[in-house]
Amino acid sequence: MLNVYIGYDPKESVAFYTLAHSILRRASIPVAIAPLMRSQLKGIYTRERGPTESTEFSLTRFLVPYLSGYSGWSVFMDCDMLCLADIAELAAQIERQPDKAVLVCKHDYVPRTERKFLGQLQTKYPRKNWSSLMVFNNARCRALSPAYVNTAAGLELHRFAWTEDASIGEIPLEWNWLVGEYAPSARAKIVHYTLGGPYFDDYRDCDYAAEWLAEFESMRHTARR
Repeated sequence: MLNVYIGYDPKESVAFYTLAHSILRRASIPVAIAPLMRSQLKGIYTRERGPTESTEFSLTRFLVPYLSGYSGWSVFMDCDMLCLADIAELAAQIERQPDKAVLVCKHDYVPRTERKFLGQLQTKYPRKNWSSLMVFNNARCRALSPAYVNTAAGLELHRFAWTEDASIGEIPLEWNWLVGEYAPSARAKIVHYTLGGPYFDDYRDCDYAAEWLAEFESMRHTARR
């Protein structure tokens, strides 16, 4: 069973359900999907939301190893993604790098825009978007305790100061293809609408909008059966 936590924000609820649908209908292995909801973390996550946190799961994502009992492997994904491939292929990355603490797509870019969806500030920092898809080796991520996640600086978390650089494994970029930052590619396996998804009016014509809308309609059609 592959455990997948998807960040949930009420402003992007439709993105959560569409992403989950895209994963499940392509998966050839058992997958358990859980929404990572701030409202369900009372007593665990206690810090106030900061001005640079564009979503409710900006920092709660780092609680995934704790929520997994520091056991096995767990995947975290931002909700503004769409899975175009069998997630079993992503799980295979674990077998290739079993000694790592966390596996990520190691983007090396500077965002082109100053603002993103809903007019929010685009924060720029090294290792930008590494944390938007993480495959945690939970037993090796015990540093991510609730106490630490509640008090560490946001950039300390997102820049992976909680582990050694040698413990950060690498996943091919096609597993976190940044829409609007990278040119469209047939190799993309998970596309990430990091600037804003087609469920927002301002991004209805973005790259991979047709794919997202087709997945949404597939989900609606399935629900009507």
